[in-house]
Amino acid sequence: MNSILLSIFLIPIVEIYLLIKIGSQIGAITTILLIFTTAIVGIYYAKYEGLNTLRSGFIQLSKNEAPTYEILSGAAIAFASLLLIIPGFATDIFGFLIIFPITRKFIFASFAKRFSQRENKKNNFIDGDFEDIEDDDERKL
Repeated sequence: MNSILLSIFLIPIVEIYLLIKIGSQIGAITTILLIFTTAIVGIYYAKYEGLNTLRSGFIQLSKNEAPTYEILSGAAIAFASLLLIIPGFATDIFGFLIIFPITRKFIFASFAKRFSQRENKKNNFIDGDFEDIEDDDERKL
């Protein structure tokens, strides 16, 4: 909860800082045009990747397989689109990283690894069968 609250204040501060720094280097008009360009290009690419993910999901369903990766990818692409719509350079960078399939797979793999390690720590018991030895001894007598 604290990290969410911190990010609500930290993200706009970082975005404003980057806008001021980049704007002072390349000019205000160029900065504004760059922000609009990244938003437009990002939204079109998000649409393209979203349609590819939807198509892949239908293929998985036609094979009677659960489209788990496609559902996660669709949610990630929607979040990346939101990041690209928000004006700023840091959110655009994160949005583009999430939209590209290669980095999206890397992000999913790192999250899966992290959660599987947590799951392994919770299950610190050995699963197996047992046999009651006393009953076997009584049967032999």
